[in-house]
Amino acid sequence: MIYTVTINPSIDYLVNVDNFQLGETNRVATQNMVPGGKGINVSKVLKNFGMASVALGFTAGFTGQYLKQELIKEGVDCQFIDTPGHTRINVKLKTDTATETEINGVAPDIKQEHIDQLFQQLDKLQKGDLLVLSGSLPTVLEADLYMKLIDHAKKKQAHVLADTSGEPLRHVLKASPFLIKPNEKELQYLYEGQITDLDSAIAFAQKAIEDGAEHVLVSMADKGAALVSQTQVYTATVPKGTVKNSVGAGDSMVAGFIYAYSQSRDLQEAFRFSVAAGSATAFSDGMCTEEKVKSLLSHISIKTRKKG
Repeated sequence: MIYTVTINPSIDYLVNVDNFQLGETNRVATQNMVPGGKGINVSKVLKNFGMASVALGFTAGFTGQYLKQELIKEGVDCQFIDTPGHTRINVKLKTDTATETEINGVAPDIKQEHIDQLFQQLDKLQKGDLLVLSGSLPTVLEADLYMKLIDHAKKKQAHVLADTSGEPLRHVLKASPFLIKPNEKELQYLYEGQITDLDSAIAFAQKAIEDGAEHVLVSMADKGAALVSQTQVYTATVPKGTVKNSVGAGDSMVAGFIYAYSQSRDLQEAFRFSVAAGSATAFSDGMCTEEKVKSLLSHISIKTRKKG
């Protein structure tokens, strides 16, 4: 079974405004409201691939109810824990100047009793299950929460994939997760120096391997992507296309990796499908479909080299 955890989900309010004027009344040209959160995105993409998962995390208030209702409509199994407050609303504003502005809401009131309930939910994990921990942690929670969740899951002999940043990511490495998926900024936060190309990203990823991760999946948009393990380094070119959507591409990579790896246990093919999934979402208005991903597989070239 696959479980995704989104500690701080959201309702994403996507708006387009023509001729936006700061300090003036502006009229929305188009709008949409969708369930947001990195783990939720992973579950949605897996559903598009025909693969079941259970979405876990915390929801609150009428916005939390809306989020759950929308996911149920999409066929995503969600078992969120209710907390006081309201699930946050994140405003994503696009203007005719091609700029994107985000205003992220605050997290609901997550207390220790709710964290304890999450650990109890994870008691159902079994050997070979996959647990995906995605997204940032609210500042009211301890930065080592993901590390503790990984330790808990590994006692059940489950594999854990983590996609987070900052101090939570630093703590995650201590628990030796199966895979992490940082971007270049998140890797730079962990280690001194600048990432300028794929080779320098690989060097940073190898440090993350030394610090505990079993595999590191990193993408650098049109510069390519890499999967670094303890013994191998895989690099991939990315297919060419028009980028329409920056939301969910990284989450699609995680979902693509899970989908392919769970079927073949082949790291190279899981990496190829992962890159195709991320690209397919970037080239689409919404999350990728299996058909779109498969259409891109032949456009991805994988190279292998020994680590070091």
